[in-house]
Amino acid sequence: MNTDNKALSTPPAHIGLLLLLWLALLLVSLFLRPLFPVDETRYASIAWDMWLHGNYLVPHLNGFPYSHKPPLLFWLVDLGWWLFGVNNIWPRLISPLFSLGCLYLTYRLARHVWPDRPGIAVDATWMLFGTLFWLIFYPLMQFDLMLLFSSLLGMLALWKAGQNQSRGWWLLTLALGLGLLSKGPVILLHLLPAALLAPLWATSYEAGWSRWYLRLLMCLLGGIVMVLTWAIPAAISGGEAYRNAIFWGQTAHRVVNSFAHKQPWWWYLPMLPVMLFPWAIWPRWWRTFSAWPLGKSNFRKYPVLRFLASWILPTFILFSLVSAKQIKYLLPILPAIAILMAWMINQYADRRKTRRFDFAAFLLTAWGVLLAALPFLPPQEKLYWIQNISPWWGAVLILLGIAAGLWKAWLPKQDILRIATASVIISFFSHFALLNAAVGSYDLRPLSQLLKQLQDKGSDIAYVGKYQEEFGFLGRLENPVRQLFRSEAKDWAEGHPQAYMVVYDKKQRISPDQALFSQDYHGRRNSLKVLTTEKYLKIHY
Repeated sequence: MNTDNKALSTPPAHIGLLLLLWLALLLVSLFLRPLFPVDETRYASIAWDMWLHGNYLVPHLNGFPYSHKPPLLFWLVDLGWWLFGVNNIWPRLISPLFSLGCLYLTYRLARHVWPDRPGIAVDATWMLFGTLFWLIFYPLMQFDLMLLFSSLLGMLALWKAGQNQSRGWWLLTLALGLGLLSKGPVILLHLLPAALLAPLWATSYEAGWSRWYLRLLMCLLGGIVMVLTWAIPAAISGGEAYRNAIFWGQTAHRVVNSFAHKQPWWWYLPMLPVMLFPWAIWPRWWRTFSAWPLGKSNFRKYPVLRFLASWILPTFILFSLVSAKQIKYLLPILPAIAILMAWMINQYADRRKTRRFDFAAFLLTAWGVLLAALPFLPPQEKLYWIQNISPWWGAVLILLGIAAGLWKAWLPKQDILRIATASVIISFFSHFALLNAAVGSYDLRPLSQLLKQLQDKGSDIAYVGKYQEEFGFLGRLENPVRQLFRSEAKDWAEGHPQAYMVVYDKKQRISPDQALFSQDYHGRRNSLKVLTTEKYLKIHY
C-alpha cells in the first residue's frame, strides 16, 4: 500500500470531514440559487401537479400527461411534502441525499472488490467526491444521481453474485426496478454489459453459466414487474397516447432515433478529461499511469480489472453511438474510474521520498486567477453577467492557494484528501462568485409570484412560445398557463381582453416601460415580459 495514503485506511476518521464538506457546499447551493429553469422548475412543477390533484399514476406537465421520465423522483418529492409540508427545500435535497448513497456504495463496492486493500476504498470515495463535475452536479434536482445509485447497487449486486452470494440476485432485481423507475430503460445499458460479460471476470462463480444467465433473466423480469406495477395502471389511466409513449417511446422509439448522431461519435473523448477534473491533470496520476504495466498479464492476474473494464468500456462505447450526448450521461461510470484510479495510485505510485509539487495549492491559485480575470474578459452575448463577478472572490482564492503552499497544515496531508478538499473550496467560491452575478437572469420566483396574484384575481394567463411550466411550482399556481404559438397569440388576445401574456422577448423589441413586469432571462438580449392582452395587440398588431 502506498505509504502516503496509509492514514486513509481508517475511514471513520474522515467520514466527519466528508459530511461537513458535503453539507457546507449543499447549504451554499440552497441559499444562493433558486431552482434553475428549465429542468429543475419543470420537475418541481410536475411534482406540484401530482400533489395538487392527487394523481400519482400519471405525471402531468401544465395539464398534459408527461411521458418523458418515470415517476420515482416526483413520488419522492411528494412523499417529502407529505412528511414536512410543501416547501422549496425538500425537492432540492433528494439528489444530494442520493449522492451520499452513491459515495457509500462506491466505498462498499471498492471494499468488496479489494477486500485486503481498505485504503483503495477510501481513496476512491474521496476521488469521486473531489471530482469537480460531481461537486457541481450533486446539488441539482435531476434524475441522474438516482440512476447512478441504481447502477452502483446493481454493480455491487453483480459482484456479490459472482462471488456465489445469492442475495446479490435479489439486490440486482431491486437495482433494475429502481433504475427503470428512476430514468427508464437506460439502466439496462449500464448493467447488462457487465452482467453478460461475467465469464470474463467472475472467476469464482461455481453454479455454471447457464444458471447465471437464467438468474439474470429472472432478475430482469423481476425489475420489469416492479415498473409494470406502476406502468400498467398508468397506461390505463393516461389514455392511448400516454400508453404508447411510455411503452414505445421509452424503448424502441428512442433506440431507433439514437443513431442520428447529433454529436459525433468521438464527442465524449475530449469530454472525459473535463468530467475527471482535477484528477485528469494531476501530475502524480500521470506518473502513476506511465508506470502501469498495461497488458494481458495484469488483466489475467486481477479479475477486478476485467470487472471494471466490463463496466466502463461497453457503456462508454454504447453512449458514444447514441446521438444525444450530454456529459452527465457518463456519470454512472465515474465511480468505476475512481476505483480504478485509486487502485493504480495505491499499486504503482512512486514511493520515493522526494519533494512533490503541491497540486492542491496550484489548483486553488490557478482557479483564483481564473475567477479574478473573468469580469475583465470581453463582453459575451450569453454570459454578459460575468462582468458582474467580483474579482475579490478570485483574489481570496489566490491567497488561500498561496497559504496552502506555504502553510500546509491547514489542508489535509494526504494528497488525495488534500486535492479533494481543494476541489470543494473551489466549488464553494465559484458558487459565491458566479451565482451572485448570474442569479438575476435565472430566478423566476418574482415573476411566478406575480402570476399567482393575477390568477388569484381570476385573470387568464398565456405564455407565447414553448412553455415548460417554469412558473407552476415557484408560484404555486393552481391553474395551467395557456401555451400559445405565435400564430395563435392574436386570436387568443382578442378573445381575452382582460387577460395577461408572458412573452419571451429574445431581441428586446418590447421596452420595459410597456410591460407590467420585465426581467433578464438567459442572456443580454433575452428577457421575460408580462403584458396585458391590450398592450400585446398594440405592440404587435
